Amino acid sequence: MIVSRAPVRFSLGGGGTDLPAYSGRFGGYLVSAAIDKYIYVTANKRFHRDIRLAYSKTEIVPSVDAIEHPIFREALRMLGIEHSIELTSVADLPANSGLGSSSSFTVALLNALHTYKRDFVSSEQLAREACSIEIERLGEPIGKQDQYIAAYGNVTAFTFSPDGSVHVEPVPVRDEVLDELESNLLIVWSGVERPARIVLSEQGRRLQDLEPAVVERMHRIKEIGRDVHRILVTGRLDDYGELLHAHWTQKRKLASKMTDEVLDEIYEIARGAGALGGKLMGAGGGGFFMFYVRPAERRRVLEALAAKGLRVLRFRFDLDGARIVANLHRS
Repeated sequence: MIVSRAPVRFSLGGGGTDLPAYSGRFGGYLVSAAIDKYIYVTANKRFHRDIRLAYSKTEIVPSVDAIEHPIFREALRMLGIEHSIELTSVADLPANSGLGSSSSFTVALLNALHTYKRDFVSSEQLAREACSIEIERLGEPIGKQDQYIAAYGNVTAFTFSPDGSVHVEPVPVRDEVLDELESNLLIVWSGVERPARIVLSEQGRRLQDLEPAVVERMHRIKEIGRDVHRILVTGRLDDYGELLHAHWTQKRKLASKMTDEVLDEIYEIARGAGALGGKLMGAGGGGFFMFYVRPAERRRVLEALAAKGLRVLRFRFDLDGARIVANLHRS
């Protein structure tokens, strides 16, 4: 039995500039943070020659080609595992929540399968292979942030070059600044699940067409990513709250389904109660909100959001990235 896990993430600034339609022309830059909420994958040798998969449903199939779940299928194809394996997946958080869970699952699965084959793989290889499966093989309209932060973990800056390469740089943020940031970020479940592709497909089309307003907003979001790096290094965290609001102001105009009246109301309630700024995680359209709230206003914001029936997610930053937490595999 092998147990693999990979963290989900918060995009702290610059999110969306990793999309190929933008980074392929202008280059992207963002700061992302892994958190202690995980996707787990187990792998075990199966006595029978068929393949058993357990996730939100169960599949028992005679061959890889018969697998319905696309990521399981393509990962097994990529690694050349054809039979006699049992794989399961469980998650700390729901899918379609804006925290990159699909890519975290892909990274955790690949790490489990490589370990099953007794291959040593680097974080870079895990991230590249996960990108290959999701973007190239399955054609998902996503960028490379989620795969890379799931593999590397920590609070990390990524530079996405037009040639497709990715530069990885851990942000040199002091421990006490990270502790303060954890305390001042309020993560709230909007109650709305949505596939990221619904929002990202429209955003990608507008970028492909080089709509001037969309491109200019993306340029500004990339600048915000660099500003976030500076804020984290200097420790001037209240500036981050104001930047979050600026980020949301730009992001909400990128696609028609980025937000709606219900989501806008949640945002205004939090701001009215004292949050300096906030944004929807991931592509938008639902999932989790992130708000920056100073300690003096935290209880007031919590009470205002609780009155709307919203749930708060407690978290810590993850510094490890993808890892094997148990390996009892026998040949």
